[in-house]
Amino acid sequence: MSTFYAKNKKAYAFYDILEKIEAGIQLTGGEVKSVKATQVNLKGSHVDLANKAAWLRNTHITNYKFDHNPLDPARVRKLLLHKDELLKLEQQQSQKGITIIPLEMYGVKNMVKVLIGVCRGKKMHDRRDDLKKKAENLDIKRALKNYS
Repeated sequence: MSTFYAKNKKAYAFYDILEKIEAGIQLTGGEVKSVKATQVNLKGSHVDLANKAAWLRNTHITNYKFDHNPLDPARVRKLLLHKDELLKLEQQQSQKGITIIPLEMYGVKNMVKVLIGVCRGKKMHDRRDDLKKKAENLDIKRALKNYS
């Protein structure tokens, strides 16, 4: 059973998600407590692949209020992935227009996990089409609800 902590809603709106991968994240004790208190913001964050490792950048985790040695809230954090997953991500990121973005942060048992997505940016007309489809589906649901 998993517990949900944060979601990057902008990623679903502005990107086509080609693939999703679950990764662990290296955090300190105070950061884990802040994440479990849902004091995390994934908006504007991305994954960088360097030195044969994956790094989570621009993710804001608020300092835990009882932590005696607070860290920078937007510091770079290491993602825990298998070697074959890292190689696969490096190959995909080398393609033009592909970026890796954290989609969600959640807990599994006592661990904090990050769902990262291999994404391609949407064009403006694609986003408009998605909004139109969403509005149409909402109208259909309303009509069916009123009909029955």
